[in-house]
Amino acid sequence: MLLSSLLLIPFLGCLALLACPGSPTPGRLRQITIVILVAQLVMSLLTAAQFDPTAAGLQLQEHHRWVPGIGLDYALGVDGLSLPLVLINGALTLVSAVITRDISKRPRLYFAMLLLISGAVNGAFLADNLLLFFLFYELELIPLWLLISVWGGVNRAYAATKFLIFTAISGMLILGAFLGLSLLTGTVDFSLTPVLSERLAMGSQLWLLGAILIGFGIKIPLVPLHNWLPDAHTQASTPVSVLLAGVLLKLGTYGLLRFGLQLFPEAWARLAPALAIWAAVSVLYGSLAAIAQTDMKRMVAYSSVGHMGYVLLAAAADSPVSLLGAVFQMVSHGLISALLFLLVGIVYRKTGTRDLEVLRGLLNPERGLPLTGSLMIVAVMASAGLPGMAGFISEFLVFRGSITAFPLATLLSMVGSGLTAVYFLLLVNRAFFGRLAITPPSGDPAADARLDVQLISVAPRETIPALALAASIVFIGLVPSSLGNLSEVASTAMANLTAGVG
Repeated sequence: MLLSSLLLIPFLGCLALLACPGSPTPGRLRQITIVILVAQLVMSLLTAAQFDPTAAGLQLQEHHRWVPGIGLDYALGVDGLSLPLVLINGALTLVSAVITRDISKRPRLYFAMLLLISGAVNGAFLADNLLLFFLFYELELIPLWLLISVWGGVNRAYAATKFLIFTAISGMLILGAFLGLSLLTGTVDFSLTPVLSERLAMGSQLWLLGAILIGFGIKIPLVPLHNWLPDAHTQASTPVSVLLAGVLLKLGTYGLLRFGLQLFPEAWARLAPALAIWAAVSVLYGSLAAIAQTDMKRMVAYSSVGHMGYVLLAAAADSPVSLLGAVFQMVSHGLISALLFLLVGIVYRKTGTRDLEVLRGLLNPERGLPLTGSLMIVAVMASAGLPGMAGFISEFLVFRGSITAFPLATLLSMVGSGLTAVYFLLLVNRAFFGRLAITPPSGDPAADARLDVQLISVAPRETIPALALAASIVFIGLVPSSLGNLSEVASTAMANLTAGVG
C-alpha cells in the first residue's frame, strides 16, 4: 500500500477540496493543499527509504486484477528510473502550492487540479501496466489545460487550445502503439520485453517504436514537435510553469526510456544513429531560439527544448553511463527550470514586465532584487553546466557516455551547452546589471533619474522555496552519489537490454 498511498493522498485530497462544505478562503484552501502535499512528499521519502538501490527490477510491487477483459490491471512498482521522478514530483508540486498567491477566481478548483495532476503523475511513473500508464498519462491533460485556460495570461485560450491539440495527438499515437503491441503480443504487461524480439518482426517493431517516439517527442518536447511549449509557458502562471517544466515534461523522457528503449531494444538500436542526430538538432535549435528571445519566460522555455535533447542523446547512446546521465539530466533540469521560472515570476510580479529590452539593474542591493538576482546567477550557472552544480554532472555523464557511440552528435550537443551560457548570461547582464529602471534610458540625465524605481521586497513564500531549490541543485552537484546510488543499477539494466544488439 506504500505506492498506492502516493496516489490516494492527492486523489482523495482533490475530492475533499471539491466536496468540502462552506466557502473556505483561498488562503485556507492553500493551507489544506500544502498539508496534503507535505503528506505525499513524506510518503515519497518513505518509499525511497525502503528502496534497495542494489537490486534490479521493480520493487515494492502491488498487483490487483481490475479489468481482465482488456488486460487492465492495477499494477504498481518502482525502480531507479521512476523513484527520482516521484521524489521530484512530490517536491515541485509542493513548491507550486507554496508559491501560489492571489487566486481569487475559483480557488477550490485550482488547488484541486494541482492535487489531481500530482496524483496522475505519480500513477504514470509507478504504473506497471501499459493501459494503466496511459490512463494516468491522459489524466493529467485536463487539469493542466484548465490551469492554463482559466488562470493563465491574456492569450491563455490560444495557448491552452494548442496544448490540448498537441497533447491529444501525443496520446492517440501512444495509445495506438500500445493497442498494436497488445494485439501482436497478447499482453499489456511490461514483462513482455524479453520476448518482443521473438514475437514481433522488425518492421512491426519499427512502426510501433516510431509512434511512441513521436508521441512522447511531443510531450518532451523535441524539435519540430515543440511548438506548443513556449506559448504554454508564456501564458501559464508561475506555479503552473514550475510544474510543467519541472515535472510534466519528464513524462515524455520517462516514456521514451521505459517504453521506447525497454520494450523495443532491437528497433531502438536500429534507429539510434538517427535519434542521436535528432537530439543534437533539438539541442542546437533550442539554444539558438533562446538567444533570439527578449521575453525571459520564452527564453527559459526554449532552453527546456534544448536541455531535453540531452536525454534523447543519452538514450540513443544507450550505455550505462549515458543512461545514468539521462536520469541526472531529468532531475537536474527539473530543479533548475523550476528555479528559473520561479525567479522569472518574481521579476514579473515586481516589475510588471519580462522584457529584456526594458529590465535592468535588478541586482542593485538598494533598490532592486538582490536575492532574486543572486539566485538567478546560481540557476544560470547550473543550467550552463558550471562544476559543482547539478547541471554539470548530468551533462558530463551524458557526454561521457555518448561520445564513443556518436562523436559528431555529442560534439554538436556540446556546442549547444556552450550556447546555454551565452543566452543566460545575456539574460543576467541585461536584466540584473546596469541602472535600475523599467524603461530604456533616454540619454537625458534628468529624465533617466525618474526611471529609477523602488521595488517592494519578496515574500518568504517565494524566497524559501527558491533557496531550497538552489540548495538542492548545489547538493546534487557536490554529492552526486545521492542520486547516482538510486539509479545506477537501473541504468545498467536498461543498457544491458541492447547489449550485443545492432
